[in-house]
Amino acid sequence: MLRRNIRLRREYLYRKSLEGKARELYEKKRKIKEALEEGKPIPTELRNEEAALRQEIDLEDEHTAVPRSHIDDEYANASENDPKILLTTSRNPSAPLTQFVKELKFVFPNAQRMNRGSQVVSEIIETCRAHDFTDVILVHEHRGVPDGLVISHLPLGPTAYFGLLNVVTRHDIKDKKSIGTMPEAYPHLIINNFSTRLGERTANILKHLFPVPKPDTKRIITFANQSDYISFRHHVYERHGGPKSIELKEIGPRFELRLYQIKLGTLDQNEAQTEWVIRPFMNTSKKHKVLGD
Repeated sequence: MLRRNIRLRREYLYRKSLEGKARELYEKKRKIKEALEEGKPIPTELRNEEAALRQEIDLEDEHTAVPRSHIDDEYANASENDPKILLTTSRNPSAPLTQFVKELKFVFPNAQRMNRGSQVVSEIIETCRAHDFTDVILVHEHRGVPDGLVISHLPLGPTAYFGLLNVVTRHDIKDKKSIGTMPEAYPHLIINNFSTRLGERTANILKHLFPVPKPDTKRIITFANQSDYISFRHHVYERHGGPKSIELKEIGPRFELRLYQIKLGTLDQNEAQTEWVIRPFMNTSKKHKVLGD
């Protein structure tokens, strides 16, 4: 298993190293295509390569015309099987953190909760790879308040680090009758205002935690981005009459996420390349939004 993981990782890094060359070749072919379509002369720097490039253009189809990236490879097989998620916490979790993770187990379908105990992160990742888990979610706390969420996609990454704010669990709500029970049906997803390239990347990481729902399911999960703070809301709806008489009820939990880092490896790889990280000057740039408008 260890040799296989090393080989897969080496192949993945090799494919990633070829991306720059593939992008350069794509740009050359794009310039030739534009020149031919507009009836302009071929750019001077491409005239020596024109014949070979035109032959490649003739052989391309819609699947091979645009170069693939390592990001495509990470989730290339995600639609073949439902996600299988392991939920765990930092060591010696407090009662509020344990309660929050118990509720997250019902938020994410096909999730399993594990008591951390004395296990180190590398052991957890290896065990999850051996048992075909697709993601590991690690929840942190500070003085009994959940304050961090780490999502690591297996087997190759990426790993996204989020800050947790304004956590309100179902356990905190006194009136239990008003929120009702939590359904376990696969939910519909509403992902709002992730319009930038980093926003699309973040939405891709979040949406692949959930399997494809049935069309008639009445459970809805929302990830709404506003000023780079991602609001998580969990609702069910009921129809009492016609299509306009829909009652929406929030059933919890609710919290806000703040992305602060994405790494290209898994959680146990300290040497993994950093794809994006928040910097101190970003906090003062009020008009600069990295996830969406």
